Amino acid sequence: MKEPNQKVREILFDLQGIDVSIYDEVFLNKSIETRMRETSCQTIDSYLNILRTDSTEFHRFEQSLQINFSTFFRNPLTFSVLEKIILPALDLKIRNKLKNEIRIWSAACAGGQEVYSLAMLINELNDRTEHSLKFRIFATDQSADQVQKASKGLYLSSTLGNLSLSRFNNWFTAEGDFCKVKPVLKSNIEFSVFDLLDSTRAVPPTCIFGDFDLVFLSNLLFYYKPELQHKMLEKAKNAVAKNGFLITGETEREILLKNNFREIYPQSGIFQSD
Repeated sequence: MKEPNQKVREILFDLQGIDVSIYDEVFLNKSIETRMRETSCQTIDSYLNILRTDSTEFHRFEQSLQINFSTFFRNPLTFSVLEKIILPALDLKIRNKLKNEIRIWSAACAGGQEVYSLAMLINELNDRTEHSLKFRIFATDQSADQVQKASKGLYLSSTLGNLSLSRFNNWFTAEGDFCKVKPVLKSNIEFSVFDLLDSTRAVPPTCIFGDFDLVFLSNLLFYYKPELQHKMLEKAKNAVAKNGFLITGETEREILLKNNFREIYPQSGIFQSD
């Protein structure tokens, strides 16, 4: 008898050409278990039958594989190091005409909280200095729905617990139970759909070339099998500028350490390649 995961793989591939073999087995199992609970299925066979015949459930399962959870300033230590050390150092390079602009790639932007957090830090740095720091943030995700959501910049007010009151007042406009990022925060961000496992492109088409000072792979790698983690890391490594940084989530630090990346600030999730 075939394993449940193998049956799911075959159904998704046969119906829509979707290859879920790229995902970590634990993550895939949890996704199946969650959808079984939501559909009140007691056995895997009953759920597989729904998956075959119900297009709505098929779409819901596919969506459950999209990695889309994020919060503002998710890892406080990471963003503190960026704010106090890395961004001021990049600003100094620009003032000394060693660079023209800061280039940042958020490679799994999800709902946009990460990129707007970065935009806040750089705009606040500009407010503290006598010049305007040029920067561009390229925000990509493999999910078109997530990219659209991120570009809107609209969030439930209850999800902004990591924001200080001053940042909320400076960068958001309240709209009932929601809040929206102010247009100025979007002005240096370009959103687009891009799959890190796309073998035809090294970087998103919107940015033409890499040379990024910062590449974010936060809270993404652990959903995939090790060989695909390595492919993503190689793509990110090749896109980073000389002396640039690769940034990941707290739970993925060991993945980078195993792939010969060096953590610059302990426990920060901020790395450079050896």
